[in-house]
Amino acid sequence: MLKKQNCSEFTAANLLHSLRCSGGSAPLHRISFPQTSIQYLLDKQLVQIKNTGCGFLLSVVERQ
Repeated sequence: MLKKQNCSEFTAANLLHSLRCSGGSAPLHRISFPQTSIQYLLDKQLVQIKNTGCGFLLSVVERQ
């Protein structure tokens, strides 16, 4: 059985994959993943939240 932390990492990896498949970003209100998965990716600095003026956008951080 998976530990809770491993489940969160797996779910966060699925979220990251979904973001990359959808062009690298998605409106925050449309994401149906748990808040812990979003926070995990934010803590690892893999995604960022942008205020567009009409809402918030979760996007993948570009690494160069």
